[in-house]
Amino acid sequence: MGKERVYNFSAGPSMLPLEVLERAGSEITNYEGSGMSVMEMSHRSKVFQKIFDDTQAKFRRLFHVPDGYHILFLQGGASTQFAAAPMNLIGSTGKADYAVTGNFSSIAYKEAKKYGAIHLAASSEDRNHTYIPAQDQLELDPEASYFYYCANNTIYGTEWQYVPDTGRVPIVCDMSSDILSRPVDVSKYGVIFAGAQKNMAPAGLTVVIVKKELAGRELPYTPLMLSYKTMIDKDSMYNTPPCWCIYMLGLVLDWLEEKGGVEGMEAIKHGKARMLYDTIDASRLFTCAVEKDSRSDMNVVFRTASEELDAKFVKESVDAGFTNLKGHRSVGGMRASIYNAMPVEGVEKLCDFIRAFDKNN
Repeated sequence: MGKERVYNFSAGPSMLPLEVLERAGSEITNYEGSGMSVMEMSHRSKVFQKIFDDTQAKFRRLFHVPDGYHILFLQGGASTQFAAAPMNLIGSTGKADYAVTGNFSSIAYKEAKKYGAIHLAASSEDRNHTYIPAQDQLELDPEASYFYYCANNTIYGTEWQYVPDTGRVPIVCDMSSDILSRPVDVSKYGVIFAGAQKNMAPAGLTVVIVKKELAGRELPYTPLMLSYKTMIDKDSMYNTPPCWCIYMLGLVLDWLEEKGGVEGMEAIKHGKARMLYDTIDASRLFTCAVEKDSRSDMNVVFRTASEELDAKFVKESVDAGFTNLKGHRSVGGMRASIYNAMPVEGVEKLCDFIRAFDKNN
């Protein structure tokens, strides 16, 4: 491996802002004169409690979380929430609606079936998940305990560009791969959750935002560690939380604020995505199968007409200073994940590489 950093287009764990890594590095052995690393200190200490409180407050401010919501810093990844959400919410009516628009919402749908009557309110499987269903395509049950969807589909490169109107039914949303990339009206949701390893922090932290009135409805056999009420009552500290990841999230939030918050980041990320899609659309070799009004600003999928040419592109991209451009094994082709930390320069250089490959092949 060389000494130079590569442009890491991984879908997750993804790259972190260089400024954040450098700041963390400068504090790694002695955090603010404490004589120890954040990785070593007690989660019950005053030093870490301040880190926790400050990070939670910064997240509330930057993501515009209203007072009627709790912010939890948990473990287990978004996949644990596939079970936690139905266990905590489905008890109201025993029923829930799910929209399946990709791999992870499909897994969540299958998991939820263990805990109640789950209705498939919408699916994009008929066209290989290349689009997001419109509002009038959602078959909604007014008696559902909640409606579930995944905001951005990392494997298939689609993203919901609207918030479904579900009437009085609470919305549960997996925002793992586009959280903090655009403003969100949190008041339209009952629960929002996201694994940190794409836009927020290293893997190991899961942020869960829960509307206060929805806590305390869990099924009687819900494990202690999956109970929203338990975690709310203990402010995420029933057991040792992912301390280092929480600290890193705080540093990322400081960096995000310097970029203009989620509003500033929305303009940056949309500009990066538009640049990359325009380059693909203008090329001779490359295509993107995703319908234009459903394209993700976070995960750009593309391919040539040949698996051999795709493989050549990926191999040569590594030599050019890029990494993790190979598409997911279930869909093939290429995928460029351009999360918040990917600098504009990285996307510009990838576009140059795509144009050169298009010309030379």
